[in-house]
Amino acid sequence: MVYLNFTNLDSETQERLLSVSKEDVENRSGTELRQFAETHDKDYNALLEDEAMRNLYNYDFVFNM
Repeated sequence: MVYLNFTNLDSETQERLLSVSKEDVENRSGTELRQFAETHDKDYNALLEDEAMRNLYNYDFVFNM
């Protein structure tokens, strides 16, 4: 079995995975995240990116070789 690290993927694939993760986070908790950003005077896009990065660790990746 071969385990590939996320950082071994090319930049285009990393950006695609991050954008999918952002959409997932925004669909699940976008409203709460936006309210938190407004309440605590934070940048919504920065919070969304941070949550999207954390969300990637919840995915199960399968690599076919």
